Amino acid sequence: MPVFYLHGLAAATDTKLAAALGMTSAALLAQFPSRELLVHHAMLADLERQKREHTELYAEFTTAVERLYGLLRLGLRDLMKVSGTFYGELQTGYSQTWEAVLDHLNTYSAPQLQQLLNDGIRAKLFRSDINIQLVTKIILEQLNMMLNPLTFPPERFSPAEVFRSIFLYYIRGICTDEGARIAAEHFARL
Repeated sequence: MPVFYLHGLAAATDTKLAAALGMTSAALLAQFPSRELLVHHAMLADLERQKREHTELYAEFTTAVERLYGLLRLGLRDLMKVSGTFYGELQTGYSQTWEAVLDHLNTYSAPQLQQLLNDGIRAKLFRSDINIQLVTKIILEQLNMMLNPLTFPPERFSPAEVFRSIFLYYIRGICTDEGARIAAEHFARL
């Protein structure tokens, strides 16, 4: 995935991909006879990597606010590695893989965020009057928005500052006083 993220799906050469996997181009083509198959398997493996990282994150942080912040940081870290063409190429040229990504968002990411928000409400860290489904959708859309180079050109806006400006205020807005204190501590470390 790092090669695809850096170069895009079409521009990543078989030689670079094979080298990243520690194999020859011939061995790569023997195992993955089509680019579609390689992209699909690479993306599925990357989604599993993300899940493992989330499990590690949950072991490190105990509160819903810390976990939400951590998930956002991991998501941002991953999205910052992606070339500007990657998701467009994925949507238009690799429909089966794009469907798998959308399925992951709908069956894993959204429920995970909803559970986190629910846990935070029960722990009195998030306000009890928030609409969990709507807040989940807003958080996912904010991640997409902040990475849109037309909205926030990276040469003009620091990605870390955009992240801080979008999520610090939004997360603080859905937090109780105690949740806001925890969020502020984490955002101060940026």
